[in-house]
Amino acid sequence: MNLKTLPSKEIMPGYHGRCVHGNQLSWIFWTVEKGAKVPEHQHHHEQIMHVVSGDFEFTLRGQTKKYSAGDIVVIPSQAPHSGKALTPCTLMDVFSPVREEYR
Repeated sequence: MNLKTLPSKEIMPGYHGRCVHGNQLSWIFWTVEKGAKVPEHQHHHEQIMHVVSGDFEFTLRGQTKKYSAGDIVVIPSQAPHSGKALTPCTLMDVFSPVREEYR
């Protein structure tokens, strides 16, 4: 398997993901368009986000911060969160358990 050969899906407006699924987790490689937003939501999955490139505004439990290349955010299960790409971004998300809706 090679990342370049994985199909890209626009999972939400402006968020193009290449997805890898194991038995217990999903690893999503995102290419995000400038200005693309993720509305506030929460889910039962534990999530870890890594900003590979760009600037991403992220709100976790009501606290908003700007994250840039190299930054990592741990998002606990059921924690309300939202985000917005301030520039074109490349992000990685790991979810556990598997995000079945991303298959």
